[in-house]
Amino acid sequence: MNLTQQTCVPCRGGVDPLEPSSARELLASTPGWELLDDARKIRRNFDFNDFAATLAFVNTVGMLAEAEGHHPDITFGWGYCTVFFYTHKIKGLHQNDFIMAAKVNKLVVDAAE
Repeated sequence: MNLTQQTCVPCRGGVDPLEPSSARELLASTPGWELLDDARKIRRNFDFNDFAATLAFVNTVGMLAEAEGHHPDITFGWGYCTVFFYTHKIKGLHQNDFIMAAKVNKLVVDAAE
């Protein structure tokens, strides 16, 4: 099943983070994202034409995160936004992080259409 069609499952801890090899496999389904911190986080940078477009994107990502119950770390300013995903409870990556990355990618594609 496509990652964008999946729903995040609450992670309450007690599970191991993904192995780097598994993270690399899932990363192939999330173009534009990169592994960080020994495959414990993923990140993607986004560029926009102005602050309003950036803020609109950040708000849309925030609404998606609330709906899925899985929240990123986001930094943004005039014309740029950086989104980080990792699962805080396990201090590493979970499949939920890649589901969210794929859904954020879909937001960008849908906005361009």
